[in-house]
This record gives sequence, structure tokens and C-alpha cells, in this order.
Amino acid sequence: MYSTLLFDPSTDGNNRIAKVTVNRPDKLNLLNSTVMNELKELFEKLKDDDSVDVVILTGSGEKAFVAGADIKELNALEAKSGKDFSAKGQEVFNLIENLGKPVIAAVNGFALGGGCEIALACHMRVASENAKFGQPEVNLGIIPGYGGTQRLARLIGKGRAMEMILTGDMIDAKTAYDFGLVNKVVPQAELIKTVEELATKILSKGQIAVRMSVKTINATHEMGQAEGQKYEAELFGYCCGTKDFKEGTTAFLEKRKAEFKGE
Repeated sequence: MYSTLLFDPSTDGNNRIAKVTVNRPDKLNLLNSTVMNELKELFEKLKDDDSVDVVILTGSGEKAFVAGADIKELNALEAKSGKDFSAKGQEVFNLIENLGKPVIAAVNGFALGGGCEIALACHMRVASENAKFGQPEVNLGIIPGYGGTQRLARLIGKGRAMEMILTGDMIDAKTAYDFGLVNKVVPQAELIKTVEELATKILSKGQIAVRMSVKTINATHEMGQAEGQKYEAELFGYCCGTKDFKEGTTAFLEKRKAEFKGE
């Protein structure tokens, strides 16, 4: 179905956890126009797929998550086409960030340039011990164009983002964890298992509450605190009107495990 992606819609046996793999291991999973088009098509489907509650995103092989963009395609860009190229990539990564359900990056090696940016667009990042992160675009005479200047600074702070982007230097997984860029660092052999366990834990919660939490947290990038708190109250009220809320609070009072239905 896809020439550059592998798609497993049922890693947990009942379609609630889907796995997307960028599958160009011979090219270190570099992003080209075909990959970007296929990512857009697949994530648009996942956005509307009510049977999928959590998505795992990773890369093929043991060397790279996504090692960057295809330099041959970049080399052909000029001012107008470059702006369009950036905007198109931002559209794809915005789709991932605003999917309405958690997307977890399983970073299994190099996450450079666009690879770092797509990891930043995910809601959580778990890295293997051999993972490397970087925004080396200045080495090519350009800047990060898929949202990296914005997301990286918000995630790890302006000063650290300046250092990574202005030097183009890579950082290892431990440093990425210390910076707050990744949530966990694990041996590569345990990476997918760890991410699947994290996804399964999320699945055990009320899925309406999970999705509303994603929306509210994402809104911190777009709203001031007062406006954000107003939005939080609105979605809190929405959750209070659901069957899941009644089940969750009743189960707590009855000292039993909640059985959420997503209603």
C-alpha cells in the first residue's frame, strides 16, 4: 500500500495501537517527497480512525530513526520553492502533533534535521541508547524548516535550542534526556517493548480524557495562560459530561478498576 512506510494497524491485537515505520533503511530513512506524501495520507486516515487510540512512530533498522531530508531534493530549491517546501512539511508535522490522540516516537538511532523535527512533533519520545539528535541545517546554509525552530525551543528552552541549531552539533541520548527532549532512554533491544508498554498504559485510561489532555497541552503553544485556562475549564466540563467520567469516579469510590468505554 505504501512504498516508503510500513503500517501495522494492530500491534496489540485489537487495533487500538498502530505502528508506523519509515522504511528506507538503505537511505537511513531519509525524508523525501514520497515519504512526506505517504505520511500525510496515512496520518489523515489515522486521525479519523476511531479504532486507533495510540500511534507509535519509528524507523527501520538499527542505525536511524530518520536521518534527515533528501539533500538532492533540497539542492534544487530556490526562494519560492523553498518556502513552499517548508510549509508543506510543516503541514504534515502539524497533522501529527494535532492528531487528537497520542503519538509516541520510538527513536532507534539518528534523528537529524527533519528526523529530529518529526520526533518533536510527536507527543512523547523514547530513545534507544545509541540515538543521536541534531538540527544540522546550518551546515547546509539553511535553517530547520519543518517546525524545528519553534518546537525545539519550547521543549528544551531557548538557550539550548540556540546552541543545537546554531552549532549544528549532535547530542547523544543521555544529553537529550537531560535536556528534556526525550522521556526515556532504554537499550535498543528494549525500545519497542518499552514504547508498547507506555502505549498500553495510556490505553488503560479514559480515552476521552487522554484526547482532551493532548488538545489542552498542545494549546499552551497557541494561547496565553488566561485563555489556556479557560479552554482547560471548557474541556474539563466536557469530560464531566461523559460516561467515562461517571465510571472513573464510581470505580474509584467502589475501589475497583474502571472499565472505560470511550463514551
